Amino acid sequence: MGTVLVTGGGRGIGAAVVRDLGARGHHVIVNYRRDGPAADAVVDEVRRAGGGAEAVRADVTDPDEVAEMLALVVQRRGGVDALVVNANTAPPPFAPLTSLGWDAFASKITGELAGAFHVTQQVLPLMRARGQGRIVYVGSTAADYVGGGRLAHGTAKAALATFARHVAAESARDGITVLTVAPGAVRGPATEALPADRHAELDDASVLGRMVEPRDVAAAVAVLLGPELRIATGSTVRLDAGWSVLVGGPSAV
Repeated sequence: MGTVLVTGGGRGIGAAVVRDLGARGHHVIVNYRRDGPAADAVVDEVRRAGGGAEAVRADVTDPDEVAEMLALVVQRRGGVDALVVNANTAPPPFAPLTSLGWDAFASKITGELAGAFHVTQQVLPLMRARGQGRIVYVGSTAADYVGGGRLAHGTAKAALATFARHVAAESARDGITVLTVAPGAVRGPATEALPADRHAELDDASVLGRMVEPRDVAAAVAVLLGPELRIATGSTVRLDAGWSVLVGGPSAV
């Protein structure tokens, strides 16, 4: 068991990851940018269940704030054993290319990568000093599936997956394992506004007959943070409830 930093850990998938890791005995650092009450609520939930957690505010797209956060974590915990890069640093504009402005497109790409770049760059030396570490990036099957106005979102997630592979190559011999989870449509804040017929369509398109739940992603992240999968470093694990098994199945919102 160790100290795990989860970016964007106060809501949605991040909160589910925090709860799962806390229940497994990890001490979880719940990073948040704006919603302190939500992060505090998740921390309280973990603590009431007997686990260890604490909330730390930082905008992970800002290298100075990342440095302050990590200095605090090192002071309190001695370092970081694992990192889960989950923060939704730039909500995607859903639009086709012909009606998508460059600023909106570029904001999504740079926001996605900045949220991964700065925290990874500053966590790696801490892990290298220990000779081991685990990093899991939360991507999306939108990197592979096209249509539905997901141009900016899919491009950003594809870039994140490529970034993760390069991080894996640069750090493998330092004892650091780097993996990506790519969920399909996840039932949560990003999909709750969809009409009922769209929810039904997504459920029916899955071989399991349901959408992915945040707890599904959390369970996968917990497994990937274990010591058994070093051989898989650089890989992406799809979590799409079997949509990709079906020809033409919609695998992302």
